[in-house]
Amino acid sequence: MKPEEESFVPSAAADSAEITVLVVDDEVSNLTSLEKIFQRESMRVLRSTNARDALEAARRHRVDVVLTDLMMPGTNGVELMRALKEVAPDTEVVLMTAYGTVETAVQAMREGAYDFVEKPLKRMQIVKSVRKAAERRVLVAENRSLRQEIRLLTNREIIGQSAALRRVLDVATQAAPSSATVLVLGESGTGKELIARYIHSKSGRASGPFVPVNCAAIPETILEAELFGHERGAFTGAVARREGRFAKARGGTLFLDEIGELSPAVQVKILRVLQEGEYEPIGGSTVKADVRIVAATNRDLGAEVEAGRFREDLYYRLNVISITAPPLRARREDIALLVDHFLGVYCAKNARSRLVVAPEVMAKLVDHSWPGNVRELQNVIERAAVLCRSDTLRLDDLPEAIAQASAPAMSALSFSIGTPLDEVEHRLIRETLAHTQGDKSMAAQLLGISTRTIYRKLGEGE
Repeated sequence: MKPEEESFVPSAAADSAEITVLVVDDEVSNLTSLEKIFQRESMRVLRSTNARDALEAARRHRVDVVLTDLMMPGTNGVELMRALKEVAPDTEVVLMTAYGTVETAVQAMREGAYDFVEKPLKRMQIVKSVRKAAERRVLVAENRSLRQEIRLLTNREIIGQSAALRRVLDVATQAAPSSATVLVLGESGTGKELIARYIHSKSGRASGPFVPVNCAAIPETILEAELFGHERGAFTGAVARREGRFAKARGGTLFLDEIGELSPAVQVKILRVLQEGEYEPIGGSTVKADVRIVAATNRDLGAEVEAGRFREDLYYRLNVISITAPPLRARREDIALLVDHFLGVYCAKNARSRLVVAPEVMAKLVDHSWPGNVRELQNVIERAAVLCRSDTLRLDDLPEAIAQASAPAMSALSFSIGTPLDEVEHRLIRETLAHTQGDKSMAAQLLGISTRTIYRKLGEGE
């Protein structure tokens, strides 16, 4: 094998080595040098010259730490790290970076990288960084049982009783038994994946797998193989056949999150699955797709079609049934239930007694606009469960932006006794539309009626 053709190669280090490190660099000389360094430290070493082969190595071997060059042709180190989080979420990542890319490496640490080391590399520094990263992975493994207990507490249920949420779940319940493709729309943090899981649980495929794919987290150069799989020898480094997510979801539901991020090439292949019910693994023959697709996005796909970034035919194939997850500000009556649920989860996680929420705190939480929706509320409650110093959650336990925010000004409508009901309804709808800046869907959610009712009532009044 020529050096430039190698994919990933296990070193001759003993299998009993405690730490396995995967080194990724497009320069073979660097791989060889780093391999010798880690072998002297009694580590097991895997090596790869590109991101796709590195992912394959992470699937086939238990890897403690991935040490990857930041700047590589094709998929760079940051993109590889994001893909690794999908494939091997417990594996730690250390980046090798030149002076000019330190800022990028620091940003990567905010996204989940453990550390970065600057070139030219110093032996002691890089060994220390990899050992520390491996120690962190061990701590994660030791806490796995606790995370499983928390997962049981969380149990991924949809919390809420608001009219806005009930309408969404009613549509989801009706759509679930069918084979129709469902498109879940909504802002970030509104629980689109939970709705997709709800549809799966109520469908005839509930006994099959639910396979989620974050289309934005996997680089374009890797996404096709992730979705459709590949045959042995389909490309350099494909030493074994591998099933894609479509195959893993056989008999169940494939959830394509952030579908608005798909490249045009992958859009074509997804369209074929929806039209023909089949796909081709890379280097393989046609396979029947036995999956139900639920997709989600926080983008306006109609606008993406108009801009030429999303295929119109794929949009209509996906949008057979659309469901819009309501933002938290449209379901404020659910906030108290969500707070109670998250307190139960995070007080248990932090081994402390259940916190009581002071009335003024709940009022602030209900009044907040929650631009990050349920995910933002969840983070606020987790923070409070960690930092609260008493048994009662008070204002100073909340982030300053929430604790010191003024209550939103509320407009009021007054009517003379004897005002016809039709006129009352008409004025109330008009004022609500003014508040939502003409957004009829939002106004309908606030009023607890359908968008069609708004059109009908306004038509009657004009």
